[in-house]
Amino acid sequence: MQAVQKRPVNLSVSVGILDAAREVRVNLSALLERALIEEVARVRRRRWREENARAVRAYNEYLASRGACFEGRLDE
Repeated sequence: MQAVQKRPVNLSVSVGILDAAREVRVNLSALLERALIEEVARVRRRRWREENARAVRAYNEYLASRGACFEGRLDE
C-alpha cells in the first residue's frame, strides 16, 4: 500500500456540530476527504456537461434524424 501525502488545514466549524461529531467519534479527516472526493467529482461532471452540451445536443439531433449505427439492422 502506498503512503498518501497529507497536509494539515485549518477549518472553522460550528461548535455544536463539532461537539456532536466528536461525541459520536466521527473521524473528521476521513469524512472531509470523502466529502471532498465526492464534491470534486460532482463539480467535474457538471463542468463536463456544460462544456460538452453543444456537442451532446448535436449528436442527439444526429441520432434522432438518422438513427443509431445498427438500429433496425440486427436480427433479433
